[in-house]
Amino acid sequence: MRQPLRYPWFNLDVDDPSAPAIAVRVDVPETRAEVPAHRHRKGQLVFALGGGVTCRVPSGLWMVPPHCGVWIPGDMEHSNVATANARIFFVYVEPGAADLPCRCCTLSISPLLRELIIELSDGEQDDEARDGLLIRTLLTELPRMPVQRLHLPISVEPRLRRIAEALAQDPADRSTLAEWANRVALSESSLARLVVKETGLSFGRWRQQLHLIVAIRELASGASVQQVSGDLGYGSVTAFITMFKKALGKPPAKYLGSITQNGGSAFVA
Repeated sequence: MRQPLRYPWFNLDVDDPSAPAIAVRVDVPETRAEVPAHRHRKGQLVFALGGGVTCRVPSGLWMVPPHCGVWIPGDMEHSNVATANARIFFVYVEPGAADLPCRCCTLSISPLLRELIIELSDGEQDDEARDGLLIRTLLTELPRMPVQRLHLPISVEPRLRRIAEALAQDPADRSTLAEWANRVALSESSLARLVVKETGLSFGRWRQQLHLIVAIRELASGASVQQVSGDLGYGSVTAFITMFKKALGKPPAKYLGSITQNGGSAFVA
């Protein structure tokens, strides 16, 4: 069950034009929480210090593991789902205040930027000069963060979106390409070509990308490798670890450890 995700105070205007950047900390309760589809003028960085967040935009699904962030340009419709007990931060940036991408992307978060975000999210700060310096430093550092490729491309093509939604609801579904093709009234070869055309990935690689996103999200929220392996429909833990290591170069524990230690330098190729 998902609960609505609430800001720590009710009178927050994230589009306040007088503020070049606004940082907000949100602590998620013991159940998953969601911000339904919405948009705002300011761009938004979604940053997870603990737990995981999944961002959905019209063109894809973006995972926010600990110590990484997803940049969402202003006026782009999006929704956010956070794992239970997550500690997340939203940073809203005024258009033109920093040289940031005009597309949605995953960013590494350096230790310096992390501390700037945490400090600015403290609503009790009342030193305007100091806050201004912190904001200027944040807006200087944020464009310097490396871009990762940690997302699932989702096409607006209705048949692929239907498959993506079904797999997101039940990632353990091991239906073959032929079975999916039958469900969406296409031949197997036509569906295979459509997936490559719309996503740039084969069907198997596309589904694997979804599994990696779900796995990282669940592992980051504290689930065991055994639990995640079962939830994704793998016949054994070994098979899951082999897939994970082949895709990311490291087994699950080492991968998550590298994200924590290096500020999110690992990525999905």
